[in-house]
Amino acid sequence: MPAFPLLAVDVGNTSTVLGLADASRTLTHTWRVRTGREMLPDDLALQLRGLLDLAGAQAPRAAVLSSVAPPVGQNYALALKRHFAVDAFEVSAENLPDVRVELDQPGAVGADRLCNLFGAEKYLAQSEYAVVVDFGTSTNFDVIGRGRRFIGGVLATGAQVSADALFARAAKLPRITLEAPASAIGKNTVHALQSGLVFGYAEMVDGLLRRIRAELPGPAVAVATGGFSRTVEGICREIDHYDETLTLRGLVELWASR
Repeated sequence: MPAFPLLAVDVGNTSTVLGLADASRTLTHTWRVRTGREMLPDDLALQLRGLLDLAGAQAPRAAVLSSVAPPVGQNYALALKRHFAVDAFEVSAENLPDVRVELDQPGAVGADRLCNLFGAEKYLAQSEYAVVVDFGTSTNFDVIGRGRRFIGGVLATGAQVSADALFARAAKLPRITLEAPASAIGKNTVHALQSGLVFGYAEMVDGLLRRIRAELPGPAVAVATGGFSRTVEGICREIDHYDETLTLRGLVELWASR
């Protein structure tokens, strides 16, 4: 029988999201921490132990791991093995035989995108296709078909990366909080920047979703996840659902389906 609690770890380029699931595959605790590429396995074990203790949660008895930031993923696996006696299942296209990756190079698909495939399955009840818009360091549009088909997608620059590049090249522009202003027409520099970076980004997302839907032979439901999704919620007109835990939940469902 599967061992619980199950720890799900999604290592991204900027942040790492962790979740603890119980025997009903429900996430009982979630945490978001900065991805520390310089952290060694012992550092990561201390961090994880601290998070568990703060939440009063049990230590994991099994783990599933997705990483796009080597060597952090390998260090998490070592930390879990050494300090928690847990062998983590590391996600890749090669160890998911029931997934059809319809890319020119199937092995090149990111582990986080395979997790999104599993997390999006519940949204495929009424549609043949789903598009997961994952707002991270990059913004990924993952096109998924019923029957665990990863059809392809789009990779775009993340909103914060775009903002950082703009501030780095224009020294007089102030650094701002990425939030929607009251109107599209800015009356000062801060509001003008917020309009361009938030409303402009939302229009890019909506435009790409329209193009993706036009190329698919059937209707597609659009689901947003990732940190910046909270900023564009209610602004993007083409997104149907917002699901902050989609990737973590996908990790849990992926692990349970093996």
